[in-house]
Amino acid sequence: MATLPEYAIIVAGGSGTRMQHDTPKQFIEVAGKPVLMHTIERFYKYNPQIRLVVVLPQEQLNAWRSLCQEHSFKLFHMTVPGGATRFASVKNGLDSVYGEALVAVHDGVRPFVETATIKAAFEVAATYGNAVVTVSPKDSIRELKGEGSTAVPRDKYKLVQTPQCFQAGILRKAYEQPEQEYFTDDASVVESIGESITLVEGSYRNIKITTPEDLILAEAFARELG
Repeated sequence: MATLPEYAIIVAGGSGTRMQHDTPKQFIEVAGKPVLMHTIERFYKYNPQIRLVVVLPQEQLNAWRSLCQEHSFKLFHMTVPGGATRFASVKNGLDSVYGEALVAVHDGVRPFVETATIKAAFEVAATYGNAVVTVSPKDSIRELKGEGSTAVPRDKYKLVQTPQCFQAGILRKAYEQPEQEYFTDDASVVESIGESITLVEGSYRNIKITTPEDLILAEAFARELG
């Protein structure tokens, strides 16, 4: 069987609000360059032939072009304007995926995803139609109930990360439906058309850079990789 082409849709629609920063979080520098450049490099390291689609808010496209020039960032990628929601942004990114393919959807602010994780996700998606990267919770979990809360068994829960990989036909079909409030990620969109989700083990290093504390960790991880 011929190997399917691989795409990565990197969704980078964030602002700097929770970061208490004027710069959108995907453009904040870690180890001397914007977070988003680190993320793109991880996918290129995994597969230099991967087709990269970077989805950014329309008003950030020029700033991104300037940053690429400033940092002499030459790794080839397409840029696509995002939508009002993550769902709409992924849908816009999907328009740049042609024919049968395997598609990874990844958060632009997860710059430390390991190449082994990306590889495992693509391989599992090729076999089962999808693969969603998760890790086990480290902390105890309580479920809120009415006025109080109850302890729940931690081993029955997983924390969802990205990439989330899919066969293109399945992902397109899922994104043809209207957006729903309970769509929090691609797995929930695909599950809603009757697909069973397959989980792949992720890594605690695959952090999503969202708050100022995350930047401290990011600098430490980048130094180790450097």
